Amino acid sequence: QLVESGGGLVRPGDSARLSCAASVSPFSSVSMAWFRQAPGKEREFVAAISWTGDNQMYTDSVKGRFTISRDDAKNTAYLQMNSLKREDTAVYYCAASNRGWGTGPGVYNFWGQGIQVTVSS
Repeated sequence: QLVESGGGLVRPGDSARLSCAASVSPFSSVSMAWFRQAPGKEREFVAAISWTGDNQMYTDSVKGRFTISRDDAKNTAYLQMNSLKREDTAVYYCAASNRGWGTGPGVYNFWGQGIQVTVSS
């Protein structure tokens, strides 16, 4: 079970941090990812981190602005979002996988309910 927190309304250029509390066990053996879905669009990959935490990957539109991380002691993954843009507005989903990692949603077998992030002035 995954539970996201930290969303809300932010202004363009501001920062926000999403958290994903996971009850998947053992947390240290799952890769974690964030996806997002904007109104009228398909769900898209945002970022992923391997189960060791040594490797991360990002979609091009967020590289240099977003950072994914994990704290295995807290069973929590994070998405630090800086320099937010209006086009980052979406419902953000946390996902976990105990069978690998990648950019496709099919890799992930655990999903959160999603949390709204709205970037607007």
